[in-house]
Amino acid sequence: MQKIEEILENRILILDGAMGTMLQRYQFEEEDFRGERFKDWPSPLKGNNDLLSLTQPQAIAEVHRKYFEAGADIVETNTFSGTTVAMADYGMEELVYELNYESARIAKEVANEFTKREPEKPRFVAGSIGPTNKTASMSPDVNDPGFRAISFDELRLAYKEQVQALLDGGVDILLVETIFDTLNAKAALFAIEEVKEEKGIQQVPIMVSGTITDASGRTLSGQTAEAFLISVTHLPILSVGFNCALGAKQLTPHLEVISAKSDFAISAHPNAGLPNAFGAYDETPEQMAEQIKEYLEKGLVNIVGGCCGTTPEHIKAISQLATQFKPRKLAIPV
Repeated sequence: MQKIEEILENRILILDGAMGTMLQRYQFEEEDFRGERFKDWPSPLKGNNDLLSLTQPQAIAEVHRKYFEAGADIVETNTFSGTTVAMADYGMEELVYELNYESARIAKEVANEFTKREPEKPRFVAGSIGPTNKTASMSPDVNDPGFRAISFDELRLAYKEQVQALLDGGVDILLVETIFDTLNAKAALFAIEEVKEEKGIQQVPIMVSGTITDASGRTLSGQTAEAFLISVTHLPILSVGFNCALGAKQLTPHLEVISAKSDFAISAHPNAGLPNAFGAYDETPEQMAEQIKEYLEKGLVNIVGGCCGTTPEHIKAISQLATQFKPRKLAIPV
């Protein structure tokens, strides 16, 4: 199979859309999340989307399939909260390895099915590594600025278990995404390097994607786009970019900054606009594609997809548009 690095030189790659948005369509209730295996679990499980890889694997496979059919080259595993840190909310820390392994296996099975059908368009699986629900740089207690809810080492060990399981399950890429605190991301990147060394793996393509949280153009831990770029590109990575938080249009200036100063591929998977009063996303596939067109015309991206609120319809519109443009040329940092 052709390497992803080679494909990136020739065309823009398409990432999938929002797993959570698609799972909402199933309207799963508490008993669906529990399944037979967890029917007596002591805490509520509704909302633990990662668990659905064990209790509703057909639905997870179906979501991946729909995104590949829409034109995606890469799908993300259903593991955004797949760390002991995030799973502590449900008392499911001991399931972390299995959750990640099964999520990776399901996605890879579907990817192989499409690659076999269309060998000229190989499909890839990115192991989704979310930011966790704790931050290593900031205090959650306004009265105690020096307090930290978690340490770098605790994060490193949590990420290490997730990374091992994702690789064992067969992912092609590791995607450290929705980074609001760069110290959390550094723990994940450190864990990846440790696992590579222990497993004797020379190279794993790594995608790093931050999130700009408001109009100030900074991450939650206070970094500008350029500062974020400098902080995470000390390792050999496949791509760096932004996802989530803002709509496609608001992301453009930040992509311009990192595109001009990075020699890595640039990725973007924004939300379908900003949520409405009910938490839903109103931006249509056509509206979103029209905004993403600016990235393509300016030659800012190598990988593009969608985050919250995006569906296979959004990805199809983006995919069809991207075929008309050449990928961003890899620049040399200033």
